[in-house]
Amino acid sequence: MNQNKSVHSAQTASGPVRFNMANDYMFRAVLQENNKVLRSLICSLLHLSEAEVISAEITNPIILGESITDKEFRLDINVRLNNHTLINLEMQVDDRMDWPNRSLIYLCRSYDQLGHGQEYMDIQPVIHIGFLDYTLFEESPEFYATYKLINVKNHDIYNDNFALSVVNLSRIDLATEEDKKYQVDYWARLFKATTWEEIHMLASDNNDIAEASNTMFRLGAEEDIRKRCLDREEYYREIRTYKKIIREQEVCIAEKDSRIAKQDSTIQKLLAKVEELETKERRMP
Repeated sequence: MNQNKSVHSAQTASGPVRFNMANDYMFRAVLQENNKVLRSLICSLLHLSEAEVISAEITNPIILGESITDKEFRLDINVRLNNHTLINLEMQVDDRMDWPNRSLIYLCRSYDQLGHGQEYMDIQPVIHIGFLDYTLFEESPEFYATYKLINVKNHDIYNDNFALSVVNLSRIDLATEEDKKYQVDYWARLFKATTWEEIHMLASDNNDIAEASNTMFRLGAEEDIRKRCLDREEYYREIRTYKKIIREQEVCIAEKDSRIAKQDSTIQKLLAKVEELETKERRMP
């Protein structure tokens, strides 16, 4: 870590942040460890007041710091809000080219919640919120977008209990006035912050951001948490390396296909010329 021994709190920390909340393990650890931060983030995302959040319970807690033997270990957070609404939160900074299908599967799994003897009217609303560090749809970039089942003609909502939201951490500049009103952009900037100075600026205007930074600092000082965060960094580094190799191979294949196509074209022209000469020869007396 970059903090010296005299640093004992987030308020006095300076320099680079070793593991910020864009690291999916730190993201999970902070929100699991500090329920006040979890509730505040949900209020911001869903445009709720503090009074409207009676309870926010994580239903899939993990033992923080415990070794992850499976690199595909899922770190998404399942939250039961007010014992009524199911929310799935996930940090995904690397584009695996599968987010629409992946997020929809997670959402459908949460929605398929009825037990034996329960009625369809008992189904609880479900919301999946993904924090991505890339633009999902390049043709129409947004900072914070929500998708629902709608009528494609008149845009009437088919079912209001089923929603997908995406926070684009790479396009905070596109935050709307409504996003800023509920400080969704503040949370995004916290997740992306790379220095403690950036965090201090955010925390000076938002007590809940300050609370989150304190928890992040404390967890970042724990050796087991740092190891798990490093494991996730190494995992995503491997993914990026493999993707780079695949892209390079695709370029090589494309170049090879282009050369083959040119050679085929040349061969066809030569064959056509040969056929033309042979035809002329046959016509000679």
